[in-house]
Amino acid sequence: MHTWRTWHRPLVVFAALMLFLTVATGLGLLLDGRTVSNSPVWFKPFKFSVSFAAYGLSLAWMLSLIPDGRRARIGRWAGTVVAVASLAEMVLIVGQAARGKRSHFNVETPLDTTVFAVMGVTVVILWLGSLAIALLLLRTKILDRATSLAVKAGTVLALAGTGLGFLMTRPTAAQLRAGITDTAGAHGVGVPDGGPSMAVTGWATTGGDLRIPHFVGMHSLQLLPLVALLLLALAPRVARLADPRVRLRLTAVASGSYAALLGLVTWQALRGQAPVSPDVTTLSAAGGLVLAAAAGVLYALRPGPVSQTQQDKELAA
Repeated sequence: MHTWRTWHRPLVVFAALMLFLTVATGLGLLLDGRTVSNSPVWFKPFKFSVSFAAYGLSLAWMLSLIPDGRRARIGRWAGTVVAVASLAEMVLIVGQAARGKRSHFNVETPLDTTVFAVMGVTVVILWLGSLAIALLLLRTKILDRATSLAVKAGTVLALAGTGLGFLMTRPTAAQLRAGITDTAGAHGVGVPDGGPSMAVTGWATTGGDLRIPHFVGMHSLQLLPLVALLLLALAPRVARLADPRVRLRLTAVASGSYAALLGLVTWQALRGQAPVSPDVTTLSAAGGLVLAAAAGVLYALRPGPVSQTQQDKELAA
């Protein structure tokens, strides 16, 4: 049985530190009135600490699913690499916030350039560690097939979402035309960073924003396993969900729909389109995705042949 005590300890410790940092940066948002690029100076560390806390706990749990042996040892090493690289990135982000400086895309001074370059290295290391964990999980047999699919799909999509972050590090066309002086790369597509944005997320409202697919992809690591675990928890109460084949099909629909959603928001961002202003093409694609997901759910819930076990239960009754 996989209790929290079997979870990867360095990742659990890292997640605990991020929860503490969430509180600390939350206080910073309330007490420190400084801004960077028209955003509160502690807003980015706050968002990253929340995201990393969820990411770290998810990986810590998933690594506990790998049976003891060579793969488990490799997984523990990979998890430690992810924890250390993530912690290093957060130290740099918090350090720049304390200085009142941008942490990402900042090449204004030699120190800022070095910080941004080191952050790039930590992200690559983090991604490679996550890739190793994903490959290990893909080869791991988990008892419940629906949970297995959710964990594997979530890991792969999270890896893709993390990889999409590298798109932000490319200098924009405007930066290349003007010559790179203090900024190299951007979150926005078609609009400069620091413009009008959504209240909670900080995503751009006047153009594309690559943070959206990055966010959607990374958090598949939590959402898809939660779907499978919710279906498993509902199985004793909902007759159709008692059939493991139904739960597997529903999880497959959720995974496929989530992958399509990731593709949709990536496409929208790269077209320079704000999430709050979708055009007809985007709305049509989103509508098609909803209809396909609904059809998938109906297909997954279709009545199937009664198993021998179910027949025995009905005869006994």
